[in-house]
Amino acid sequence: MTAAVIVEIEPGSLAEELGLKAGDKIISVNGKTLRDVIEFQFEWAGEEVELEIERDGEPQIFEIDKDYDEPLGVVFGSAVFDRIKVCQNKCLFCFVDQMPFNMRQSLYVKDDDFRLSFLQGSFVTLTNLKKEDIERIKKEHLSPLYVSVHATDSELRTRLLKNPRAGQLLALMKDLARAGIEFHTQVVLCPGINDGQYLEQTYEDLLKIKGVRSLAIVPVGITKYRENLPELRLFTPREAREIIAWVHEKQRECQKKRHSNFMWLSDEFYLAAGEALPGYDTYEDFPQLENGVGMVRLFWQEFSELTLPEQVRPEKKITLVTGVSGRYVLDPLIEKLNQIKGLHLSLKVVSNEFFGPTVTVTGLLTGMCLLSGLKGLEPGTEVFLPSVMLKTQEGRFLDDLTPVDIEERLGVRITLVPIHAGALLEMIISR
Repeated sequence: MTAAVIVEIEPGSLAEELGLKAGDKIISVNGKTLRDVIEFQFEWAGEEVELEIERDGEPQIFEIDKDYDEPLGVVFGSAVFDRIKVCQNKCLFCFVDQMPFNMRQSLYVKDDDFRLSFLQGSFVTLTNLKKEDIERIKKEHLSPLYVSVHATDSELRTRLLKNPRAGQLLALMKDLARAGIEFHTQVVLCPGINDGQYLEQTYEDLLKIKGVRSLAIVPVGITKYRENLPELRLFTPREAREIIAWVHEKQRECQKKRHSNFMWLSDEFYLAAGEALPGYDTYEDFPQLENGVGMVRLFWQEFSELTLPEQVRPEKKITLVTGVSGRYVLDPLIEKLNQIKGLHLSLKVVSNEFFGPTVTVTGLLTGMCLLSGLKGLEPGTEVFLPSVMLKTQEGRFLDDLTPVDIEERLGVRITLVPIHAGALLEMIISR
């Protein structure tokens, strides 16, 4: 039996008025068992609702009269109440397959659930859809979906994903697009595999589908744990520059055809090539921000719009931690912030000893990386860590260590900070 587990009650909400508690399970709404939060929202929308919950093994039923748009006011433990649809592929470049053994089990779960794609923007391959899933997407208009394409060539995509259903993607996307479904798409680009003529074909095929709103090109990621797997390599700076030039040319073409750039590269390509990032307006409405597309430019833009104080009191001395690629982002900001009287910021660049030096993003730094990279800091040093390094609900790094573990072992004081210029400045000033 499926159940929606409540983990939090919002103050002043209808749920609080009803006496609902964290730990309660919603069994049904209007007599219907729910598979996910999408179905919950559909059933909850009416003005007269029958809500069945379970508490300590005992059922309770509430007959509720409410306003049409009045929310229940609860936070669920998961957006999916039944089993998450898992990945049935064996992708050539899968990052999970490059993880070390003996980490927490949740890190090895490869979800490929269209519902999470719609709700949370996670990328799916669409290779595990049943006929009823396709009909549900159309009927409930679950749009946009975020699709990992990688290649539109049927044979190549089948080989990349090692799934015979992978080659049916274009026909499926066209069918969904005719029903009004839109897509944001991505290609994980691998040198000598799905680049060159294959990337050209992928771009052309996706451009022809009106429902495709954007295409992100991200470079393959490789860890030091890539053992007994097909050989892959990173792009060289020269290759990265060639891809940048090709994408910029296609963006000019897309402006004529779509009045949009349509396709963008992740920031990693520009960092690898040693080239300047495109301007702010290039990214339009930043449709692929979570894919690292325009993240640096947006951060810089937010910072440029801030009003900096001339002085802070009392004086503050703070160490800000970043991964290797973050130095490019933060160095110019640190220089400007240190012009504020009484503020002394230093940037600590930590290499990824856990996954290997080819993994340079801050979000994949682990507790082990910090224990090594922050060794030697004076006891009591105020250390700001980007919150993207932690799994939000669990408050742990990827290797299961916690900020408290780091504090106790190194004798430093850790503060978690968001990756948002305004919020970061506020935390720096207010400490």
